[in-house]
Amino acid sequence: MNYKNLFNIVLSLISSPAKAWEEIRVEEDRRKIFMNFVYPMIGLCGLSFFIGSLIANGWGGPESFQIAMTRCCSVAVALFGGYYLAAYFINELRVKLCGDDSDPLLCQQFAGYALVVTFLVWIVKGVFSDFAVFGWIFQFYTIYIVWEGASVMMHIDEKKRFQFTILSSLLLLVCPALIEFVFNKLTMVLH
Repeated sequence: MNYKNLFNIVLSLISSPAKAWEEIRVEEDRRKIFMNFVYPMIGLCGLSFFIGSLIANGWGGPESFQIAMTRCCSVAVALFGGYYLAAYFINELRVKLCGDDSDPLLCQQFAGYALVVTFLVWIVKGVFSDFAVFGWIFQFYTIYIVWEGASVMMHIDEKKRFQFTILSSLLLLVCPALIEFVFNKLTMVLH
């Protein structure tokens, strides 16, 4: 994994989404997103929560390691499942709203890059848990990133762009949070 390239993609999507989406659109292999962006970002989020948990709870033996691993797994499952769930529903939304053919790889590519703010917020939130409230506020920048990507990547008509942007952004923000909530409840019940 080229972390310099990962950093450049993140910086480009945050600072100039329209330009970044143009560069992403010309990628020939849509599957590159998995190994070059989504999986490393999920790994960084999980590592952040692992380190943050050890910092917050201290090293008190096996129990603190177990708590740190549980938090790390919770984040990884939430982001991984939330990413695929959001991509699936964005594909369905695109088919229903625009009448386009189903293209799961395009929607997975779109959803993966559109989650850039969510990934960054979760990385920071993992180490600085007090950042959680501000993190939700920063995630609204996802709407702008999706807005720019809707026309460039997804070729959404201008009349349907607003509706697509709002619904896609909602899916991108809610799916990981929902899966994290369910995973944490199941972990508590099974513990």
